[in-house]
Amino acid sequence: MTIRTRFAAVALAGAVAGSGLINTTASAATQGEVAAQSCYGSANDYTKDKGTRWYPNYPNFHRLIATSNCADINIKTDTDRYVKVCFLPSNGEQDCQANYKLARAGSWTVIATNVRDNAFFQFYFRSDAKSTGSYAA
Repeated sequence: MTIRTRFAAVALAGAVAGSGLINTTASAATQGEVAAQSCYGSANDYTKDKGTRWYPNYPNFHRLIATSNCADINIKTDTDRYVKVCFLPSNGEQDCQANYKLARAGSWTVIATNVRDNAFFQFYFRSDAKSTGSYAA
């Protein structure tokens, strides 16, 4: 290959890359991935004691609060668990979801969608076995 031929090949490769025909940003995150990273990046660990179905549990009750980091309430359990969310409006009456969702061990599961910021909530598990993992809201 002559110098002139090599120069032409390099120039052509530069022109193709500059035109956007070659995707040089394959590792760039999508908008949804960025939002999920922000949400899960603010996750908290939890431990639900054996003998209760609630997290957080009574009598050491405190409310979990949805934040602007996530639009949903998400949970990642260490073992497969059926779980639902109960919201705690200011009138004090719990509003629990009708159906449980199966949270698979080690995977994030969306339990409630389109949750308003600063909403108070608790998790309610179908089993009273001990459960550990993380949640993001």
